[in-house]
Amino acid sequence: MMSRKKNKATSSEDKAQPNAFGALDALGDLPAGPVDSVKTSKRGQKNTNRGRVDIVRQTAHRGGKGVTVAKNFVGIALSEKQELAKKIQKACGVGGTVKDGCIEIQGDKREEVKRILTEAGFKPVFAGG
Repeated sequence: MMSRKKNKATSSEDKAQPNAFGALDALGDLPAGPVDSVKTSKRGQKNTNRGRVDIVRQTAHRGGKGVTVAKNFVGIALSEKQELAKKIQKACGVGGTVKDGCIEIQGDKREEVKRILTEAGFKPVFAGG
């Protein structure tokens, strides 16, 4: 059986490293960071105009099953879309996903999707036929 050599720290690694943030201690009390990540307007109110979102019902390429698709989000990160999708899925009691920047919810749940997007500050619009 072969033995492995243990990697021992060299004497140069044992020396104390200078503290890169030591100068910050001299500044005293610094202001706290942002309290929350919710966008607010200039007057301190919650941002309720985050842009138009189209809500469409599609059945193409899904074996006749219908899905509700929310698309055309502007200035929203993928992580926030995933959080919205999870919230919609829970409220509707169905499955769904985020594909190509669109939130897809199983079934015809346009009214529930509209309500949740309105609460999130978007202006949902029913698009298509």
